[in-house]
Formats: sequence, structure tokens, C-alpha cells
Amino acid sequence: MTPRSGRTSKRSGDSASQAPDRGAKPRRTPPAPLMDDALPATTGWLLRGKDGRLTAYAPTADGVLRWTETRPGGPDWSGPEPLAAPGLLPYLSVARSAEGFVHLVGVRKRPRADGPADTDLVHAVQFQTGRPLRDWQSLGNPHGKDREKGVDIGLPSAVLDATGSVHLFLRNANGGLSAKHQSPTGRWQPWGGANAEDTELTGETAAAVTDHGLIDVLVPAAGTVVRWLRPKPDAKLERAEDEPEARVEPGTITAWNTGGGRLTHFWRDAGDGTVRAWRPGTEPARLGGSGTGPLALLRTPVDGHDCVILAQRGTDGRPHIAAYPTENEAAGLHWTPTGERCSGAPALALDGRGRVILAVIGEDGALRTARQKAEPGLALEAWTRI
Repeated sequence: MTPRSGRTSKRSGDSASQAPDRGAKPRRTPPAPLMDDALPATTGWLLRGKDGRLTAYAPTADGVLRWTETRPGGPDWSGPEPLAAPGLLPYLSVARSAEGFVHLVGVRKRPRADGPADTDLVHAVQFQTGRPLRDWQSLGNPHGKDREKGVDIGLPSAVLDATGSVHLFLRNANGGLSAKHQSPTGRWQPWGGANAEDTELTGETAAAVTDHGLIDVLVPAAGTVVRWLRPKPDAKLERAEDEPEARVEPGTITAWNTGGGRLTHFWRDAGDGTVRAWRPGTEPARLGGSGTGPLALLRTPVDGHDCVILAQRGTDGRPHIAAYPTENEAAGLHWTPTGERCSGAPALALDGRGRVILAVIGEDGALRTARQKAEPGLALEAWTRI
């Protein structure tokens, strides 16, 4: 039996665009703009803590907004709570450890009157759901004090290894890959990286970790995707042999664990804006779904079938959701629009009751969520404005 891929009930999907959200609150002055069209959208910004509560993070001008569930499974939230970070670009890389620690990594630019801005990477950690964010720590810049090159670095992609140490990757101003990571003691190591040889990297890095602990890094280049592997936390980066021919829209690569030691990578084709899925050793599969920005991903059973769930911002500006049997792209999938127009990229997670939750940031800057109904398939309840 094939799961009802991305199917939402007409009542839950259409009512969101025609009637006020359930639990709607009085309109208020929105916060500073959450998204910057010049930057890729942040992905993976909805995370569940060890206590089962969800937290949503949204980059904004000079900081981050944070919403926190007041109890596992909701429906009530606190926030938005501003987490100040002067100079932070409205983009984040978000990673969660097995202990529930949430790591935020971004790029900070501080203007100077005598030339290019001071540009550095900054990192902060939240140790428990709803607790204060620790102070932002500067990680420097792979180009050191060279401000001319420093302003041209790409955006970071952060992942955590089995020890809970952060590994950070980004495209440098020379068109190569720069990397920095923590030791198990928490001490940050010097900047390193890898040369792309005769290939110039043209997009943003996207790192992921397999369930076997292998760190897999993809970066777009002209007509291909360059791939590096780090088999162990302290190992050197190794250039992989599998590099598919692809036209990748910059800032759209995401990945999810889909098998024993395997990742499936997703991106948006730069030509027609539709979605591709790729595993090393195969050709990229076409998944349709014309839209913008990166994909939100989640792997969970639907009607007893192991499925990958995807969400994106469609060309109509609304969130679209779909699902298909894990690693069976040939089964096809159906993209279903739901809710109102949104900003940036949607997010997916399982809440404290094991239900799929789809979240977006509305064009008014408010958080909106829709949870899976207690019925077969992937039907969603009416949207709620937080």
C-alpha cells in the first residue's frame, strides 16, 4: 500500500487560506524582516528538545527570534523572544546534539569606515529547551585579517559528530572549502579545509552526518556537485568519487539519513526550479515540485510505511508538502499546497506526541504551525498562528 503522499484534507488546507487561523491572536506590529532575499533560506529551524518540547528559531535583523512550546505536543507556545546578535546576517545553520543541545552558527559583519567590514563566524549554544542562549563566540574567519577576502566568504553549514563536537564548513573567497571543528573537549581547532583543484565552488556548502558517523559535504560547482567525506571526527577531508552532473540552485541542498549509513541528498534544479533527489551511485531522480529555496525533510512512518516527508515554499509562495516511500523515488509523489503565503523555507519535525508538524514563518513575521491529524495519511489540522 502506497502512503497518501503529502495529502492534506481540503478542509485543513483550504480553510487556512479562506478563514482566520485557529487560535488566531490580535495582529501586532511584526518584528524586523525575518528574511533577506539575497541570502539562502535557513533550514532545519524547528527542533525537539530532550523534554519533548519544540523550539523554532528565525533569523532576523541583528539577531534571532525564538518560540518555545510550553508543553510537549502543544498547542501553546511562548515567544517570540528576541536573542540579540548585533551584525548577524539573517541566516543560520542550526544543529542539535544527541543530548538536546542546540548550536547556532552564523556570519557577523561589522562595518568599518576604512574599508570592508570585519567579517567573522559566530557560534552560540542553548543547553536546554527554553533556557537562555549562551554568549555568541567568535570563530574568526578562514582568511584571517584579510578583510577584502573575508567579506566574500560563503555561509556556514554546521553538523555534530558522535561526541557532540561541532564541524563547520563554508566556501571561502578562493573558491575552495574551508573547515573548522571542535575537539571533544570543546576547544576550537584552527581553520583548515580542502582545495577544489580545478573546480571552483559556486554555491553554499551543505554538510550532513550518516548514522554511522560519516560527515558528507556537498558544494555546488559549474555543472556538478563537489563532494568531500570525513570518515572520522579528526580525519582529513577526502574528495569523493561520486559527483553527479547537476545544475544546482545555490543554497538549496539538504540531506536526510535514509538507510544504513546512507544519505539521500535533495536540491533544486537551477534550470526549472524542481526538486532532485540523489544517492551516491545513482542518477539524480526528478521529484517535481517547482518552488523556491531548500527542502524541509523528515523520515517517519505514514500508515505503517517508512516514508520521507518533504516540504517547500512553492512558486505561489505557499507551503507545499509531499511524501514517498523511503528510497523509492520511482513510486512518485504528489505535492499539496496548504496554508497561506510564507517567507523563507518551511520546517518539519515530530512533536512530543509523535505527530508530524509543519511550520512556517508568515509574511507578517508570525510563526504558523499545522499538525498531523489523528487519522490515516498525512492530513493536517487547521493552521494556527502563534
